[in-house]
Amino acid sequence: KPGEQKHAKEPPSLQCMHLAVVACGDRLEETLIMLKSAVLFSSRRLCFHIFAEDSLKPEFETKLKEWPSSYTKKFESNIYPITFSVGNAQEWKKLFKPCAAQRLFLPVILKDVDSLLYVDTDVLFLRPIDDIWQLLSEFNSTQLAAMAPEHEMPKIGWYSRFARHPFYGSTGLNSGVMLMNLTRIRGARFKNSLIPGGLTWEEMLYPLYQKYKNYITWGDQDLLNIIFYFNPVLCVLPQSLRRLLPTAQGAGHCHLLRALVCSSLQLSEGLPWVVFSPTFCVLLSFPFEDNLFQSLYYPLQSRFLDTVHTLCGRIPQVFLKQIEKTMKKVYENRVIVYLGANHKY
Repeated sequence: KPGEQKHAKEPPSLQCMHLAVVACGDRLEETLIMLKSAVLFSSRRLCFHIFAEDSLKPEFETKLKEWPSSYTKKFESNIYPITFSVGNAQEWKKLFKPCAAQRLFLPVILKDVDSLLYVDTDVLFLRPIDDIWQLLSEFNSTQLAAMAPEHEMPKIGWYSRFARHPFYGSTGLNSGVMLMNLTRIRGARFKNSLIPGGLTWEEMLYPLYQKYKNYITWGDQDLLNIIFYFNPVLCVLPQSLRRLLPTAQGAGHCHLLRALVCSSLQLSEGLPWVVFSPTFCVLLSFPFEDNLFQSLYYPLQSRFLDTVHTLCGRIPQVFLKQIEKTMKKVYENRVIVYLGANHKY
């Protein structure tokens, strides 16, 4: 209308925070728990990009639809088959862990997505994804991605002691959490030890794998270390965020709690040990109630009190302090939204 100010419409790919995960084999429950933790605390809308084997696709669709509407309205989900655009698909699929190499092809597959947060299935969010998503705006003009170091101390880190290939920095990188500007990755030309002139991301992957496949131990994580060794266009995740995006394996070796079996699961060598940690167990049974303290925090606190004799039970503050802080923030936001910012008390 005449006199009205026009506002530029935000591109569709930027209207929500994009979260990607790869699930194969027996990772269904573990992945759902990770997604649940993301939805619980985040403020902005989420777009899930789930890459899964064909047998898991209907299960993901069914489980996600079972979530209450108050939560399903906070996200949209897209489920993709496992695909590799270059090289031998079976070779990629068997690299380190089943389907783990899929993350290397996200810039190629998700062509309409500008930026993306990739996480492994055993990652838990203890605070809103908004906090790590904000880091994208802090990238300098050359940075393409953000990752965490594999270890804090070079003297005892795996890469600094045993790696037989180039790696990033003094301790190498962990690929379990990777924040990516996909637009920049697709437009970049990467230096490498193969062709001096540089290659696109997709052109580089398979030749690089062929050159180093006899020297890599951790699969696609090693390839990412090699890539960013030759191309140090990386932002290292701040320590405050690294501590609040723990993997179940890295968070105090909670796999010692095998005796604490989640009620809906049976102890089996075929199941990932990670589901037996207190946090994963409580999130698995979380009933999506609005009172997070009653239905999530207190059960989690109780679970930790039952495990004080274990290494995981001795460090509850790692989880509980941040979860309490996040829940208070979520509650305050709901009160402000409900009452209105200008409400007079």
